[in-house]
Amino acid sequence: MSAVAELTNAMTVDVEDYYQVSAFEPHVRRDEWGSYESRVERNTERVLELFEGHGIRATFFMLGIVAERHPALVRRLVDAGHELASHGYSHVRVTQQRPDEFREDVVRTKRLLEDIGGCAVRGYRAASYSIGADNLWALDVLRETGHDYSSSIYPIRHDLYGMPGAPRFAFRHNGDGLLEIPVTTVRVLNQTLPCGGGGYFRLLPYRVSRWAMRRVNQHDRQACVFYFHPWEIDPAQPRPRHLRLKTRVRHYLNLKRMEQRLTRLLQDFRWGRMDQIFAQVPATR
Repeated sequence: MSAVAELTNAMTVDVEDYYQVSAFEPHVRRDEWGSYESRVERNTERVLELFEGHGIRATFFMLGIVAERHPALVRRLVDAGHELASHGYSHVRVTQQRPDEFREDVVRTKRLLEDIGGCAVRGYRAASYSIGADNLWALDVLRETGHDYSSSIYPIRHDLYGMPGAPRFAFRHNGDGLLEIPVTTVRVLNQTLPCGGGGYFRLLPYRVSRWAMRRVNQHDRQACVFYFHPWEIDPAQPRPRHLRLKTRVRHYLNLKRMEQRLTRLLQDFRWGRMDQIFAQVPATR
């Protein structure tokens, strides 16, 4: 199927391993990460193959710890024309960091990624969209440390994250500050609903996600921002024990269907890199 709209949307990948997700924090301690089978490299390689097959260049928000352990993967994605961006060093939510700890984390990760990738790192995405109304100071820190944009605010209501009052589309913090590019939402019956990927993309029928993104392109005349993780195309991934039912449902729902749905998405819309799509967003003051 050909692309449904002339707008180019932003395809983004949060590069982290299956055991590094925030939902597993009560069950998988960081000092135990080394004992788990790593599958992030093979899964990200498969993502790169899918993108290459459809002629798509995307933005990869990569954990510093993943880059450190798999430097060749970083260089492969950069050489393939994708944007390398930061996801922090070890997936610590910003809500769990003091400003000085956050600054140290983002500086360390930016320097590490740039040294390995041989390119400038302009973008940042917080672990679990953990920048919101109570810690907007983080956007100032990101600007001060040389980042050009963030994609860390999700303007929805959610039990783990979200900033419902935030703008739905790209905006500059305090009018002329750091560029924030929220994940895409759609307005339905005066409600703001998620349609930019993650578990919602696996939960809802594909036609619902396609309709919602078409509406954003055609009605709002805005580019969509879609995200997913490499572990979402790996239904055979090991399963840590003692996970709560809610966590199991969120993490494992429809993993077997994800690659097929993602392939349809790549065919049905036009896709590109964050830094190229949103390069010219002006200040609002």
